[in-house]
Amino acid sequence: MNTRSKIAVAGMMVLSFAFSGNLTAQTMKEKTVMVGGAAMYPSKNIIENAVNSKDHKTLVTAVKAAGLVETLQGKGPFTVLAPTDAAFAKLPKGTVENLVKAENKATLTKILTYHVLPGKFNAKEIWAAVKAGNGKSMMKTVEGEELTFWTKGKDLYVRDAKGNDAKVTIVDVNQSNGVIHVIDTVLMP
Repeated sequence: MNTRSKIAVAGMMVLSFAFSGNLTAQTMKEKTVMVGGAAMYPSKNIIENAVNSKDHKTLVTAVKAAGLVETLQGKGPFTVLAPTDAAFAKLPKGTVENLVKAENKATLTKILTYHVLPGKFNAKEIWAAVKAGNGKSMMKTVEGEELTFWTKGKDLYVRDAKGNDAKVTIVDVNQSNGVIHVIDTVLMP
């Protein structure tokens, strides 16, 4: 095979990958973070990314039940503290099933909006706020109450109104309308 033929074959391979979805301009230029086995694209909004994470199925179901999909697809910016399915599994048996019932929509909305900060706060900014606050930083949620951020060693934590601590396990998952930080515990107002 001559050089011209090799170049043509290589070009066809690249095009076939691109058309098959395995290699796109988006995946080539965006810095993604893997969450729940899926790439999270900074050009997509919070909902467009969250639905692809296999670790956030319960959260997505809850957001739909609370009617918050449109809000979290909106302009924002938002900082979402996203509990994993394992975090929801720590709740007492039957809690999630009860919360997603139509009659509990107000309670579910209160809990979910307690996981959202108005504005975009990356981990570096939160760490700086904790340092400036002599070891803790209070931040007001969309729900209206505050969360307390603190650090231990190289780990970032958030404490809810009930005194429960959640460890931030993945930071700075950038979105077109904010940022997601993955947490290992559901926060309660």
